[in-house]
Amino acid sequence: MDAFIEGALDVVWSDWLVWLCLGAGLWFTLRSGLIQITGLPNMIRSIVRGGSSADGISPFQALTMSLSGRVGAGNIAGVAGAIAVGGPGAVLWMWVVALLGAATSFIESTLAQIYKERDPRTGEYRGGPAFYFERAYRHTWARIPLTIYAWCFAMASVIALGIFLPGIQTSTMATAVTNAVPAIDKWMVGVVLALVLGTIIIGGVKRIAAFTARVVPIMAAFYLLVAIVVVLFNITEIPDMVRLIVSSAFGVHSAFGGMLGVAISYGVQRGIYSNEAGQGTGPHAAAATEVSHPAKQGLVQAFAVYIDTLIVCSATAFLILSTGMYRVFGEAESMVSFGGYADGLGFEAEPGMDVEYTQAALDSSLQGAGAILLAVALTFFAFSTVVYYYYMAETNLTYAIRRVKSQTFQRAALAALQVMILIVVFYGAMGAGGQAWSIGDIGVGLMAWLNIVGILVLQGPAFKALRDYRKQLKAGRDPQFDPREVGIRNAEFWERRADGAKPGEPDAGAEREPTTTR
Repeated sequence: MDAFIEGALDVVWSDWLVWLCLGAGLWFTLRSGLIQITGLPNMIRSIVRGGSSADGISPFQALTMSLSGRVGAGNIAGVAGAIAVGGPGAVLWMWVVALLGAATSFIESTLAQIYKERDPRTGEYRGGPAFYFERAYRHTWARIPLTIYAWCFAMASVIALGIFLPGIQTSTMATAVTNAVPAIDKWMVGVVLALVLGTIIIGGVKRIAAFTARVVPIMAAFYLLVAIVVVLFNITEIPDMVRLIVSSAFGVHSAFGGMLGVAISYGVQRGIYSNEAGQGTGPHAAAATEVSHPAKQGLVQAFAVYIDTLIVCSATAFLILSTGMYRVFGEAESMVSFGGYADGLGFEAEPGMDVEYTQAALDSSLQGAGAILLAVALTFFAFSTVVYYYYMAETNLTYAIRRVKSQTFQRAALAALQVMILIVVFYGAMGAGGQAWSIGDIGVGLMAWLNIVGILVLQGPAFKALRDYRKQLKAGRDPQFDPREVGIRNAEFWERRADGAKPGEPDAGAEREPTTTR
């Protein structure tokens, strides 16, 4: 089984996917006119000024929802793992992925807003890659293949988000908690997680959004504050740390000269896992938002990538590198020797022991408290991520079975998903095994392949929306969206809104016939 998992991982995360992620991000950056940089003021404005409705959450809640999925074990254990396998240079490639990925996130999230629907069961907005794959060009000959493609993405998402990925979060969390408080057993952590998660996910998207809006900002600020304190304790190491990151990123450091390819691969891989740009997860929160123009939410989700990688992931990297609490392993699990780092780890380091590096880094400056502080932060980060995983898995399952007329079947399918993710959460906390990260990476890679290829094909409507948004801003107006005025078809929700429909009024959603441009 281990050989099969590693073989599947090598296929999914081949160099082709690495260059696809980087190439797509570069293309979207150039075509959008550096939207991730020129759009920064409007990103902040969209977060602060956005409202909500009975059907849609606010842009700030959508930001925290997407951050709850982005900020988790990948920001703490994932960064440590990238350094352990790819060397310090992997950090720079994570930054590159974030910069380019912000443009990718803008495109996918804008598409999600354009083609969102109202869920007939709950009245809440739903959307994401499966929805825009099916709807964008359903008036053309591509309707049938794109519908099949959309269903494939939906099922891949249900499997990845409902089965493959939650175990990473809860396994990392349980490890951190039991390391900090040995009196607590992992099964206790699993039981508590399953009970609390069950209470939240039954409440639907509104309860999920309310939970993340309260938890994520507080815990992110807490973790960053702790990280800043530790880095300040080691401020004299910062110049050498920056030189180490840059030199090893391009293979010129004496200890990491042969690791350029690995640094790029793991930097991109962990960057995508962490900030999720292009993976197709951010669009789910983007679609749930009440905004007056799709580009506004695209900008908000682009900003989420910055918060995740350039701030939270960088904080972890600086913690580990400035304190020297890391080791880098070669292909045969042999340590790469270099200048006296990692002498004070305090445990027998092995590949895969990712969270322990970050705990050791905190303990090096906050003796006795570092492990506990990290366990608290990671508990909230990882748990909120699992909550968001469930929301996205439910959205995609709802899409996959929505043409089934039996309400009993639909309720049973959703109940089965809830039971499955609770089992996975408990099993992950008990110890998902050494292949947990590999299995999770397979899920991330499959979603990234399907979504990035898809948005490269469907990018046109997103750029039409961007041009319309900029045109209205230039005219001094608060952008309002009517898809017919810019030649976008099949965006029925926005057509009804432009015609005066109020939030809460029923719409035909996916069952309406394709529209024509007027």
